[in-house]
Amino acid sequence: MLVGVPKEIKNREYRVGLTPASVRELIAHGHEVIVQNNAGFEIGFTNDMYEAVGAKIIDTAAEVFAKADMIVKVKEPQAVECEMLREGQILYTYLHLAPDPQQTQGLIKSGAIAIAYETVTDDFGGLPLLAPMSEVAGRMSIQAGAHALEMSQGGRGMLLGGVPGVAPAKVTVIGGGVVGTNAARMAVGMGADVTILDRSIRRLQQLDDIFKGTVKTVFSTQDAVEEHCLASDLVVGAVLIPGAAAPKLVTREMIGKMMRGSVLVDVAIDQGGCFETSKATTHENPTYIVDEVVHYCVANMPGGVARTSTLALNNATLRHAVAIANKGWKQALADDKHLLAGLNVCEGKITYEAVARDQNLDYTPALEAIGA
Repeated sequence: MLVGVPKEIKNREYRVGLTPASVRELIAHGHEVIVQNNAGFEIGFTNDMYEAVGAKIIDTAAEVFAKADMIVKVKEPQAVECEMLREGQILYTYLHLAPDPQQTQGLIKSGAIAIAYETVTDDFGGLPLLAPMSEVAGRMSIQAGAHALEMSQGGRGMLLGGVPGVAPAKVTVIGGGVVGTNAARMAVGMGADVTILDRSIRRLQQLDDIFKGTVKTVFSTQDAVEEHCLASDLVVGAVLIPGAAAPKLVTREMIGKMMRGSVLVDVAIDQGGCFETSKATTHENPTYIVDEVVHYCVANMPGGVARTSTLALNNATLRHAVAIANKGWKQALADDKHLLAGLNVCEGKITYEAVARDQNLDYTPALEAIGA
């Protein structure tokens, strides 16, 4: 199979779909890889490094899309990229379709086979291709939130960990999954007063064991969300419904009652955000203020630490990329129910139920779409 790696074009997105080590692995399995000129240059993966492992450097994205059987990316295809996709071509990347009808229609029109990292599953009920970026985003949320609390950013002027004789900042994390756990770990490490809200009693018990009393755990209700948001200096939105739009757990009314200069970091923004006032921002302009509350809603947070993120992502995605290339997409999906869960759009059909439901579109089960 001919595998293509275009350069990412989203604002300040420097991650790359395949590292030189991943390219070497695919070539060792008998495949060819083409990489767009300087696709990984910004994070230290030069053209020479790709050529040294057997890749061919291609000047433009248009050429990569025109030639490759499978496109391996990081972020969802932008409108210009959707137009370059063709019928029967495989797209393997993050998609986050539920809140993005324009992209959904672009993929439907293309006739491509679109496999989303974020909905691939595993034997443990997890999302293994989303997890590494969730770990990065969770940890970054505290860095970003701590910075946004500074006066120069419009924040309350709070040091997250306080100092002797001065109480630390109060941090509430809504959601106790991978993002929330990593956010809490960073916040605790910086000395903050941390509370995690979640709707799973079992998960709250696990978090209690993990943190050994260094965080407070609270069962999440609308009342609890309001109480803790209003009392917090920093609130991290870390909720996830796989493949679906994020629920708006924090209302505009609640935000209007929060302390002046408090900070919201919405890690769920790729799925539409969990704060009612959230709108996607970029690394170039990461924050805005609503009702005197600072909002940080960068839609590709891990892109801010692109080298770490690329290496972590490739560790998770490479195995499936090799399987797709070795077997072809139909057989790879038929052989692996977890990879099959990643199929979101197939030859013009929506094959992920949550996306179809959220956008009021017809749904075709993935097994039916691949003819299995």
